[in-house]
Amino acid sequence: MSILEVKGLTKIFPGTVALNDVSVSFESGRVHALVGKNGSGKSTMLKILSGSQKATSGSFYLDGEEMHFSSTADAFSKGIATVYQELSLVPGLSVTENIFLGRMPKKRGIIDYRRARKEARELLEELDIDIDADLPVSGLSMWQRQMVEIAKAMSFNPRVLQLDEPTSSLARHEVESLFKIVRSLREKDVIVIYVSHKLQELWEIADTCTVIRDGEFIGRVEMESTTRAGLVSMMFGDVQIQERPKDLMVSDEVVLSVRNLTRKGKFTDVSFDLHRGEVLGIAGMLGSGRTELLKSVFGADPFNSGKIFFAGREMHSPSLIRMKKLGMALTPEDRKHEGLILEDSVASNLCYASLRELSPNGFMKKGKEREFVDRQVEALQIKVASPRVSVGSLSGGNQQKVVVGNWLNTHPTVMFFDEPSRGIDVNAKQQIFRIMWDQSRKGVASIMVSTELEELFEVCQRILIMRDGRLIGEAYPEELTVNSLYAMCMGEGEPPRPVGSGGKVKTERQN
Repeated sequence: MSILEVKGLTKIFPGTVALNDVSVSFESGRVHALVGKNGSGKSTMLKILSGSQKATSGSFYLDGEEMHFSSTADAFSKGIATVYQELSLVPGLSVTENIFLGRMPKKRGIIDYRRARKEARELLEELDIDIDADLPVSGLSMWQRQMVEIAKAMSFNPRVLQLDEPTSSLARHEVESLFKIVRSLREKDVIVIYVSHKLQELWEIADTCTVIRDGEFIGRVEMESTTRAGLVSMMFGDVQIQERPKDLMVSDEVVLSVRNLTRKGKFTDVSFDLHRGEVLGIAGMLGSGRTELLKSVFGADPFNSGKIFFAGREMHSPSLIRMKKLGMALTPEDRKHEGLILEDSVASNLCYASLRELSPNGFMKKGKEREFVDRQVEALQIKVASPRVSVGSLSGGNQQKVVVGNWLNTHPTVMFFDEPSRGIDVNAKQQIFRIMWDQSRKGVASIMVSTELEELFEVCQRILIMRDGRLIGEAYPEELTVNSLYAMCMGEGEPPRPVGSGGKVKTERQN
């Protein structure tokens, strides 16, 4: 029996403790689920064990030998292989070439393709994977690519195989094929660490479940002796929810209507209405299609079918420029790459979305620019010595305020907030939330996406629930608990009602 032991593992990033003194062990011949809400530290743990990150302190041992990795190649050489959610295959190469990428067998200094194909076929046959080794990866389905990725990992003859969200893009029959392979690896005495947010899968495939919450080890349980309710409680604990202001009102007027919107591979048949002044949340786990939905409605990404009605008209082939001009704004999930130009000044970043208004003839109106900048610096309480300093020098919270201020200068009627509190401290989060409430009082409607579902309870008046690319229902915060919402997003239980079946949107005064 092989054993992977983790002792006192700690990882500290600037301003964040991702893992705090985690100790746990995993034995061979068993499938070990590793779970926790997004941001709990489980991915950080995988990366440390795979050699792609170094721990701040602590150690880990495989069969009593302490492991020291400076790269993923070191981890592979010691028998620890990892298959990440974002697959690393090269589409233009064959299955064989991907399996042995960078280490193709050679004969007299020349690649021996015959031997490579033979070894690839034998490996695929051993794993019971029915895929032609000569096919280009570009022609494979998502689940076939996942199988090739696993075959690639197994070609190293690992003692430990880490699977990160392996079923996130697979259909049910494809999941069964994957489970068959995972079970065969268990029989081969491989230590399998299985990360998934789909709780319903764990009782089908896992023997044990290790729970991490906010970087801390919470416990390890045997799957046969735990319940779904018990596991959810371990993952999320007791969550304290702040109260929304009582004076927020929602109009009966629909400002945005989405009907049967579909983007293949991302989301399917999505329909909902957004009312003037409403703060609407979209709950869902990573990969549920939330961000992709916002981008398609905003015109930043295409969609295949469905209709969008905004500003009183149907949007045929909406574009980012047109939607912005009509009054829509989006603060993106990745503010540093999509929301800001870090080398430029705070002032410039506050004005980029308004350049057409500020420079109608190609020349910047300096007086109006100062007006736009000063207004947002004061209103949003952006802490900056001078608006001329680089926005990259600001804290995460102040950078996020600059992103929001940039779009507020366009005078929007609808704002999308994609992970608005990611990477900022508690005080900055509350300031961002107050901005959303202030805009609500002015009649601006907002849609908020957050991985931290408890934030949706604090901020939003209504919550849509998204799972596997579909809106499965809606709820008002007072109708459910944070734990039950997390469970619904993970496939456990159904929301109180379908989207749009609740009649008039509730206002704070009606509650």
